[in-house]
Amino acid sequence: MPVLHRRPRWFNATVLGIGLASLFSDLSHETVTALLPGLLATLGVAAAALGTIEGVADGLSSVAKLYGGWWTDQLRRRKPLCAAGYGVMAAATLVIAAAGHWVMVLAGRALAWIARGLRTPARKALLAEAVPTTFLGRAFGFERMMDTLGAVLAPLATLYLLRQGFSARELLYGATVPALLAVLAIVFLVRETPRREPQARPLTASYRTLPAPYWRLLPWIGVFGAGDFAHSLLILYATVSLAAELGPSAAASTAVALYALHNVCYAASTYPAGYLADRCNKRALLAGGYAFGAAFALLLAAGVASVTPLAVVFALGGIYVGVEETLEDSLTAEIVPAPQRGAGFGALAIVNGAGDLISSVLTGWLWALAGPRVAFLAAGLLMASGAIGLALQNSAAKTR
Repeated sequence: MPVLHRRPRWFNATVLGIGLASLFSDLSHETVTALLPGLLATLGVAAAALGTIEGVADGLSSVAKLYGGWWTDQLRRRKPLCAAGYGVMAAATLVIAAAGHWVMVLAGRALAWIARGLRTPARKALLAEAVPTTFLGRAFGFERMMDTLGAVLAPLATLYLLRQGFSARELLYGATVPALLAVLAIVFLVRETPRREPQARPLTASYRTLPAPYWRLLPWIGVFGAGDFAHSLLILYATVSLAAELGPSAAASTAVALYALHNVCYAASTYPAGYLADRCNKRALLAGGYAFGAAFALLLAAGVASVTPLAVVFALGGIYVGVEETLEDSLTAEIVPAPQRGAGFGALAIVNGAGDLISSVLTGWLWALAGPRVAFLAAGLLMASGAIGLALQNSAAKTR
């Protein structure tokens, strides 16, 4: 009888479980994000408290990812850490919902982001080890798609329920339900890597011994990230650009609709990017994604002041982010050996976190001091430098 060779499968219970956990978790925390400014306003504070809360939470999350990356490599079983991280996020949502003072909101948000930072490397390592290497792109593309779908659905569902008469407090309490569903998805669907043997290393040694090709990759990710500003600035850009043509109120609502288009394109681009990554040179594809990002920023610098061109720019912005996130994760999983993948994802998180801080501060201050064209020109040049550097590194690697 002829021997039948089964094709390796990538879509399994672990991939589905992690994808569902990302979807449910994002539904929860994006609902909280949408309601947070209004909640703080009812507590008598707004902008200053919101900035403090988000800044502290993001900083703690980055540190937690660095530690969580090392920690998950020391564990024989990563699944409990991952499930516990989602569980603590559900508890933190309850803290925020019950808050009577903004400091309680800060405590809840900080707790949620610390838990998020600790469980993210464990989740990515579980996903990377659940599929053959040739399917890493598709697995990470699917997870990013599910995560972004939550970001698309949560604001729409929140707006609908508010219009149906639900209060913000009720929706905050309700946001714990999808957070708990994320825990159940991990517990019942995700499978541990069989016979995993952790290699105990001190924290600094765990990062110092990451592969040399990975250390050569991270600086270009950092250079690109230093220009990759927060896309909430797009809403401000569109509002200002369209105000003269549409009026302030219509410009603001159109900007929100354009941002929804951005998120839809983001969600739609992740899986195709992962599919291509499994068939193409990942570094070259990531460099191409970075080039799209540079083009996006330079178009903003050139000045776009009508709805149709802005729709193209917003769509381009969503597409490059989908490519960037999917490829950075799958390339990390490909380069870094399995025993060190947690540390690899922790290092990536720190580089991206530093880039987020630098880019948002740089772009915001340049906008304030010299105008949006100068701000986006600087961002575009940094992003283009990251793309060129990565492309040159890829060419040099092929000639070795």
